[in-house]
Amino acid sequence: MDVAAVAVVAATIFVWGVVSARLERADLTAPIVFVALGAVLAGLGLVDTPAAPESLKPLVEVTLVWVLFSDAARIGVSGLRHDLGRYVRLLGFGLPLTIVLGWVLAVWLLPGLDVWLALLVAAALAPTDAALGVPVVTNAAVPSRIRRLITVESGLNDGIATPIVVVAIAGAASAEGLHGAGPGEALLELAVGVVVGVALGAAGGGLLRWARRRGWAAEEFSGTAVLALALGVYAGALVVGGNGFVAAFCGGLAFAGAAGRRGPAEVRFLEEASGLVSLLVWLAFGAIAIPIMLDGLGLTVVLYAVLSLTLVRMVPVAIVTVGAGLDQATVLFVGWFGPRGLASLVFALLALEELGPDAARPVAAIAVTVLLSVIVHGASAAPLAAWYGKTVGAREHEPEGALPGVPLRGLPRRRDPEPEDGRGSTER
Repeated sequence: MDVAAVAVVAATIFVWGVVSARLERADLTAPIVFVALGAVLAGLGLVDTPAAPESLKPLVEVTLVWVLFSDAARIGVSGLRHDLGRYVRLLGFGLPLTIVLGWVLAVWLLPGLDVWLALLVAAALAPTDAALGVPVVTNAAVPSRIRRLITVESGLNDGIATPIVVVAIAGAASAEGLHGAGPGEALLELAVGVVVGVALGAAGGGLLRWARRRGWAAEEFSGTAVLALALGVYAGALVVGGNGFVAAFCGGLAFAGAAGRRGPAEVRFLEEASGLVSLLVWLAFGAIAIPIMLDGLGLTVVLYAVLSLTLVRMVPVAIVTVGAGLDQATVLFVGWFGPRGLASLVFALLALEELGPDAARPVAAIAVTVLLSVIVHGASAAPLAAWYGKTVGAREHEPEGALPGVPLRGLPRRRDPEPEDGRGSTER
């Protein structure tokens, strides 16, 4: 990247930090701003687009590691004890059904893709990003159980989809005769990654908790330690032949269980770092993927994007929530608010790194879907949340009281205080 481009990017991030609290929908505006900036930089020739995927590989991989670890750590297994049945329905049955439906649709609508590339598109677009629908999960008029359901699903489905994306990329590389692990070897790497992630995440969280009790861990440095732990889990898995991304996700879950009550507060610094690198990923996406998207744009790609955001998401949600005690309006509300965001972009950039030009058509489909989602979900979040809270939320009965909120991963945003949140009392 040209020095002038670095200066422009740094200035944009600084200005964004200065004015972000004044923006009503920061999570809608930031992706648009940085995607557009990336496209402009590429158009001016300040970014070497053909060489960019390989040169950006460290940024993309670090971003995915931090996102997976922080998403898992801020929720943790203990955070699933409320409404466990609904989480299992959405994550254990709804997510696989979404991937299968998206896979079949990609094979049918995008005939230029083989089965592996079609699976890549489906798996990359399955994870949701609640940070792109902030008014939905921060509006106190929406029942806390529904807000928490959407947030927890978003926090965990990217980690669950990661192994499928890894296998799909490995299968596509093997089918094209590219160097890399085949599907069988990729599955073995996933298993090793799970073991390493759980072991190192639990050990790191337990050690930090032990040191904190004895006054050994400085409060102002513990966040940096967690950031390093996430990278250490990733690197440790690679050293022994495991998958570092799965290790990062499992490490985050194990860390949350072992770190104790201060664990969520200690993940904050990691989340802030993730917010910074996510801006750079949106920018890289604009510089690299937007030209690819424009070259591959067609009616079938747009149709797939529309169906991915509606049919492919909403039908599985409706099926798996039968008998879950949710009324029709709530099922439609949860089904609609499945925005696609950062995880899908990272998966697309990883595919470009591993597959090169062979990934152009899948990346075009992912790019169109994400950009459409940013616009339609961002624009509809506030009005539909207000409508739902007024018409349905008012009669939603919460016999055990409001549930504590789950922190959102994302960019700086203005948040209205919520008395029922209770996070301040649980982090100390």
